[in-house]
Amino acid sequence: MQQLEALTREAAALAQGQLAPAEAELARQMQICNACRYCEGFCAVFPAMTRRLEFGQADLHYLANLCHNCGACLYACQYAPPHEFAVNFPQAMAQVRAVTYEEYAWPRAFGGLYRKAGATTALALAAGLALFLILAMKMAGPVLHNALAGNFYAVFPHNFLAWVFGVVFAFAVVALGMGARRFWGEVSPAADLPVAQKPLLAAARGPAAAEATHDVARLKYLDGGHGDGCNNEDDRYTQRRRRFHHLTFYGFLLCFAATCVATLYHFLLKQEAPYAFTSLPVMLGSLGGLGLLAGPAGLLWLNLKRDPRQGDVAQRPMDRGFIGLLLATSLTGFALLLLRASTWMGITLAVHLGVVMALFLTLPYGKFAHAIYRSAALFKYAIEKRLPSRLQLGAD
Repeated sequence: MQQLEALTREAAALAQGQLAPAEAELARQMQICNACRYCEGFCAVFPAMTRRLEFGQADLHYLANLCHNCGACLYACQYAPPHEFAVNFPQAMAQVRAVTYEEYAWPRAFGGLYRKAGATTALALAAGLALFLILAMKMAGPVLHNALAGNFYAVFPHNFLAWVFGVVFAFAVVALGMGARRFWGEVSPAADLPVAQKPLLAAARGPAAAEATHDVARLKYLDGGHGDGCNNEDDRYTQRRRRFHHLTFYGFLLCFAATCVATLYHFLLKQEAPYAFTSLPVMLGSLGGLGLLAGPAGLLWLNLKRDPRQGDVAQRPMDRGFIGLLLATSLTGFALLLLRASTWMGITLAVHLGVVMALFLTLPYGKFAHAIYRSAALFKYAIEKRLPSRLQLGAD
């Protein structure tokens, strides 16, 4: 006990004046956890943590994004509140993740959007863009067209849609890519690797990339570290969070695949929309849309019920804004599919396009960014496991 108290005081003294308040608090808790090590067999965070004796800013950012916020360590910890050490790892990790999202945002001035991209902001942006498109349509002719047999390009020309969404998509990709580049530049294993280990790093990258991809695809660490799942509203384990994340993740990928296939149909096969209900783009989009209905709806339900001690309550508006845009994208997509042969097709198309544009414009400044940084953290963890420990303690 005296050792843990001494480590707590030492960590607080070291962190004071050098780290942001959230980072200093996580460094304090890390020192306690590293002395205790009761949770060493849980997720990837704890084995990665034990390879360090002190925690600088880069280490804190890396470990915070390696955490999947399953909540298992909160209920297992003997030093959790109301203990005087007040160790709440999920909450401290979540607060530092928010710091990293803001710090690595591109352009950097947009980092503040992480605090403001809540449900109201996200949905207001979608509504504003939809209204802009409806007004643009009104200037060109009537809002309620005669039935156009699903011919979207009779409402908005193909080149207009391609340019607008091409620019929006390119901006999202560049912004996310620049954020990932900044993050990796700080946490990369090569940043302070001894020269003698450089060949080991080169050999580790390929297998580590395969392992990290596998872990991302199956959401490995949403199993609580023991296979039984996450904690949500209490200490009972559940696989629901992992399954709803899977539905959301693969639903998003299927919808993106539908767009890519439709692009190939248009440019390579010279087949223009609308496509039959049995065509590959429509089937992929429908399956993805179902995933983007069930997954986000389930995640919203779990978010509303979750124990407030797990994670950062201040980030819930951002979480719910992203969930709301995913749900709105899927709902308006299905509405457009069902009404594409009616007089309401033009308005429905404008609303759907507005929602999709809002989704992609906010991707770099909302909850989606955590997937990028977490994937990078998993890649580093997979590399680090293949390198000798620098501590060289005991069996190391």
